[in-house]
Amino acid sequence: GGGVRRCREPPAGARIPAVRRSSASPQAVIAAKEPFPVELKAGRTYAWCSCGHSKRQPFCDGAHKTAAPGLSPLRFTPEEDARVWLCGCKRTRTPPYCDGTH
Repeated sequence: GGGVRRCREPPAGARIPAVRRSSASPQAVIAAKEPFPVELKAGRTYAWCSCGHSKRQPFCDGAHKTAAPGLSPLRFTPEEDARVWLCGCKRTRTPPYCDGTH
């Protein structure tokens, strides 16, 4: 559908990892103006694209190495299976989860 999707809060107890960005790092590009609904599996490690250049959104495909070398993916491992909304605009304050910033 064409509307903006509503975001859910991160799963209860979810740890919000920090996205490391140096002061000289490039700005992330907007990959999508809506979040990506994703089924996460407990114990599996995911790499969320923080630069916006990946062709495998919302996950990293290594594109940051040439397109945005100052940025790196945010790796996270959920503690339980969950359906979540991962950020597509790359402006969230709760990465990798959407906070409605888009």
